[in-house]
Amino acid sequence: MTDHNIPYVAAYGNITKALQAIQKAQTPDRFTQDFLATKLALKSSSAKMVIPFLKKTGFLASDGAPTSLYKRFRNPAQSKLAAAEALRSGFAQLYEINEYTHDLADAELKGVIVQATGLDDSTSTLRSIIGSFKALRAFADFDITAQEDANTIDVTETTPLPEDSASLPVGLNLGYTINLHLPATSDIAVYNAIFKSLREHLLR
Repeated sequence: MTDHNIPYVAAYGNITKALQAIQKAQTPDRFTQDFLATKLALKSSSAKMVIPFLKKTGFLASDGAPTSLYKRFRNPAQSKLAAAEALRSGFAQLYEINEYTHDLADAELKGVIVQATGLDDSTSTLRSIIGSFKALRAFADFDITAQEDANTIDVTETTPLPEDSASLPVGLNLGYTINLHLPATSDIAVYNAIFKSLREHLLR
């Protein structure tokens, strides 16, 4: 399944099918070939190679038990970030060469893989690695961190000193900063409740 420890599935279309099915199916105690064939409806012999690929990319433990990354991938709010982490972990050798491997055009991606593996650029293995990388990349979002940062609001409040603080320099004020990390939600009521509580308890 691997060359130079880089994961791939020859029939890499099965990666897409498996990940889509994983998001819908109940999390098993062990991710077995029976689960793959029966619950995820991937019954071909070529689909079996999805299991070692999932282990190499961190979705499954060595014994086939779903990891926390697997469970986060099934959470719609965490799915794209989990896929991004899986991509960086499984294809770490590529990211050692270029930390933005996920943004590379096909020709550049091919060059990085050739550099990492030493493979001939016309081999079927090379094509499978490229296809496997792109199959997982399609589920990932590497801009989520920036989006989360946009939901962070700094609230700064200046509080005057008591009138009897004659010993302190005139005009000295004390200030504090609150870093508020807002949850990812489209429900405006959640934000209203947060700011109402903030106003009542901290900004009086």
